Amino acid sequence: MKNALDTVLAYHQRTKHHLQGYAAGPGELDWKNQPDPFRSFVGSPQLELPLLAAAPHPPYADLYTPGKIAPQALTLNSIAALLELSFGLSAWKQYDSARWALRCNPSSGNLHPTEAYLVSAGCNGLEDGVHHYVSRDHLLEQRCRFDTATDGSERILPPGSFLVGLTSIHWREAWKYGERAFRYCQHDVGHAIAAVRYAAATLGWQAGVLSTWGDAEIGAILGVDRDPDFGAAEREWSDTILLVTASAPGCAADAPSRAALMNAARRGQWLGHANVLAAHHSHRWPVIDEVAHACAKSATQETSWRPPALPEPAGNAGAHTAVEIIRQRRSAQAFDAIAPPLPADTFYRMLDMSLPRRAVPPWDAIAWAPRVHLLLFVHRVDDVASGLYLFLRNAGIEAKLRAGLNPDFEWVRTQGCPAHFSLFRLVAADARNAARTLSCHQDIAADGAFSLAMLAEYDTSLALGPWAYRQLFWEAGMLGQVLYLEAEAAGVRGTGIGCYFDDAVHDLLGIKDTFIQSMYHFTAGAALEDTRLQTLPAYAHLERDMRLSERDADGTIRSITPFIIRTDSR
Repeated sequence: MKNALDTVLAYHQRTKHHLQGYAAGPGELDWKNQPDPFRSFVGSPQLELPLLAAAPHPPYADLYTPGKIAPQALTLNSIAALLELSFGLSAWKQYDSARWALRCNPSSGNLHPTEAYLVSAGCNGLEDGVHHYVSRDHLLEQRCRFDTATDGSERILPPGSFLVGLTSIHWREAWKYGERAFRYCQHDVGHAIAAVRYAAATLGWQAGVLSTWGDAEIGAILGVDRDPDFGAAEREWSDTILLVTASAPGCAADAPSRAALMNAARRGQWLGHANVLAAHHSHRWPVIDEVAHACAKSATQETSWRPPALPEPAGNAGAHTAVEIIRQRRSAQAFDAIAPPLPADTFYRMLDMSLPRRAVPPWDAIAWAPRVHLLLFVHRVDDVASGLYLFLRNAGIEAKLRAGLNPDFEWVRTQGCPAHFSLFRLVAADARNAARTLSCHQDIAADGAFSLAMLAEYDTSLALGPWAYRQLFWEAGMLGQVLYLEAEAAGVRGTGIGCYFDDAVHDLLGIKDTFIQSMYHFTAGAALEDTRLQTLPAYAHLERDMRLSERDADGTIRSITPFIIRTDSR
């Protein structure tokens, strides 16, 4: 019988795409049983949230200057703003009769396996307890009502704080991507962590992953371990939980009491039952449950890593507000292959924002040193020769990489880049065909200004425990979110690429073992817009549905506004 680490290692190898064939997937999509993209809990009390007002919002550049944005008061309005900017809808797209939602947090295939929960105590206008966020209608469903009167001897949460819990519904991704879906769910968790941290920063708040907590504790607090509440519905798996504090960077935040929260959840009144997302599952992928169990995390000790002191970020963050950048983020579907080159300062700015800085989002949300580095395919960047480059986010890995990669690589330091960069040219060449081929023959990897592969310190990370496998994907997803927003601020566009030929990337580098593994690809450039698509406001349907609904004789509101969901856009 394999132990947990062997199960994780076997899963990663089994779910690699190869030039000779792809990882196991459904082949043809069962469109009649496409999963509902919105989880809800029938019978849970609902609280409609206010939408963001059209008031002035902080400049995007201010997010990166600690203390620049004054902390807003912790109110229902500010909590609603955080949820809208991290998990809410950003727009609807429509083509003929098909209509599908886009969200502020990107997702592989626009399938959105990540569910968000709010744990509150002491916030005016919001009952103490556990609440599930429904992005479609921008509302909270109360899953658990805490009985705080039973025992007031221990505070459930520190003053001025709340928790955001993240879970995954693996079936949403497996429906389309088969066995590789677990990887994509973890990418999306990373995107979600960064999305919460950015949204908190717009309010002048802090947000950080409670990295010592175990999955079982998180599952008990969020209620995803409650079998009767799910029944035949697709289950959710605990991922992580973040502490959000309405205070400025540098103000120490008290840790919440796990024992108090567990007691409150046990004593609380649980409400509602999960909806079934698909009536029929045409395929079964037992390896996903196997790796999910193998990756389960127990409580661990706190880490003490702190990022090094770095100069102010390079380049210009643009004139847009943070809210504008977050809301306009899209995944490019195609790039203009003859667009002007990307300015070097813009390119360096995007790389610089991938480096952790003290009290700067989103990297202050996690407590571990960088384990993921960037293999860059530079196509069209001013004053940067086309070729293959390596950008190290933690310089301590340089000696090991020099010894473990192709001995013919140049390792030339890039002239003109910021002095604190560890940016090396490995090969000077036209890298477009290589980028296209390695990213499953997709033109988007070759037609932009640059593309990249995210290389993880694989063996040393998994030595911490099988659960670190998930964290590598989270870090890659966070990198993706940074690059998405930075691309928007620069007037271009990015897109994540989950389909790539794993070992072909490693062969390009001359890697003979598993000390480095590719975890995610990304590309950026001048996007080509599909003019056939109509863009609709994110929440206009709430008002329209009220106008187009009618009340049945028993008083039930029956909506007559249909919608159809597609999965080919983030």
